[in-house]
Amino acid sequence: MTDRRPLGPSDLTVSPLCLGANVFSWSADEATTFDVLDAYAAGGGNFVDTADSYGRAADGSKGGGSEALIGKWMAARGNRDDVVIATKVGNHPEYKGLAPETIRAAVELSLTRLGTDHIDLYYTHFDDESVPVEDIIGTLDALVREGKVRQIGASNISPERLTASLALSEREGLARYVALQPHYNLVSRDTYEGPLQDVVADNGLSTLPYFSLAAGFLTGKYRPGTQVESVRSGRAGAYVETDRGRKVLAALDGVAQARGAEVATVALAWLAQRPTVAAPIASARTLEQLPALLAVQDLRLTDDEMAELTTASA
Repeated sequence: MTDRRPLGPSDLTVSPLCLGANVFSWSADEATTFDVLDAYAAGGGNFVDTADSYGRAADGSKGGGSEALIGKWMAARGNRDDVVIATKVGNHPEYKGLAPETIRAAVELSLTRLGTDHIDLYYTHFDDESVPVEDIIGTLDALVREGKVRQIGASNISPERLTASLALSEREGLARYVALQPHYNLVSRDTYEGPLQDVVADNGLSTLPYFSLAAGFLTGKYRPGTQVESVRSGRAGAYVETDRGRKVLAALDGVAQARGAEVATVALAWLAQRPTVAAPIASARTLEQLPALLAVQDLRLTDDEMAELTTASA
């Protein structure tokens, strides 16, 4: 079995690659979603990351489709207890923000779509600074006490608000964030490194970076003068025009060639070995994209390789 990593100060243990489900019911249909999930589980993965705003619902509206497909897959496979499910609240078009009543309504819908009585890790998707941390943490604590949520995490939050939330939990004996999901990768380091990383390290949280492959740029398929057919091509292609992007690609190419690995695998391995990171999140919209992601579970970069990539991305 693939090694499992503890998720912060919690009872959850997860595989070194978290499968991003943002593509399910968006650029990956039901059949492809099931194939990818089956292959991920067969490859030793147990950690799936979704959100109530991901994918298209059955009626074609935005949001809910990813959760619904994951729920359908778990029901068909009978494997709910083998999978750690993370989902998020606060960005669904009909349930925006983190007011207590919004969280309450949204979690019930997520549970229904997922076909489960509990969510393993429940994130605040985007912080809502119009709501006091006391109201947010208080509501999440109630969900934990009711057994609807096992652990809580935060995404897209300032160091100040994260610190205040953790202090409140400690002071009042309430549920405490165990994980942070920030934007973090080889071409976007300042979105996490610095004060935010310091708060995570000082409080023993686990980091689960999103955009781990920079919307596909760090797979190596985006090169000067090439056209890539993808819903993310505009965002990813922009990195090719930057000095940092070109330096990172060159360093990745060198390490990948020396190790006989895919560029994407090396990019994920760098992230997986960074301080505080428990598991990078990466998605596969086709079955063919998955092996390079799963391979991160078996690739350990040397100190020299880590330093080379870190220098190139500075």
